[in-house]
Amino acid sequence: MTNIGSDFREEFSEVPLKSRSWKFNAAAIVGIPLAAILFQVYVPRFFVYLSYLELPLLVTVYFSLMRRSPVAGVFFGAGIGLAQDALSPPNPLGMFGIVKTLVGYFAASASLRFDVENPMIRLVLGFFFFFFHQFFYWVLAHALLSETVDFDLERTLVVAVLNAMVAVPLYHILDKLRVAA
Repeated sequence: MTNIGSDFREEFSEVPLKSRSWKFNAAAIVGIPLAAILFQVYVPRFFVYLSYLELPLLVTVYFSLMRRSPVAGVFFGAGIGLAQDALSPPNPLGMFGIVKTLVGYFAASASLRFDVENPMIRLVLGFFFFFFHQFFYWVLAHALLSETVDFDLERTLVVAVLNAMVAVPLYHILDKLRVAA
């Protein structure tokens, strides 16, 4: 006879879903975010239809998900966000840094609860974190800078879907660069 109480505790315990984290070599940790930021800054100047892609955000989410450490997620997000702020002149320094720091933290925290290797989970997380990123950027622009930044909900939802659809194959490609910790 099974004990129902112990089954319930095991199913909903505070133990993380999987404790396996992944490591990357230093060239990948520096090169991939730098390539994503340079893509974000320069490619839309030549191909306007690619301006919807937020590759630095997708890379931040990926590295945070794979490391499964909120502290590492904070550092990935802050580093990528500040580098993006420094290389994209119209933005005030620190806005992307703050937003991507929060995204990195929450993505790493989510990786402790979900099987982030599942493509459907990656699709949903890509959508959610893009929407969170845009919304929180809008909130910070209003609160800290007193700027009037438009937040078009319909456009944001469509672009979030497009970024989520790009995230799944991108994450599959990036999976080939990781090594077990």
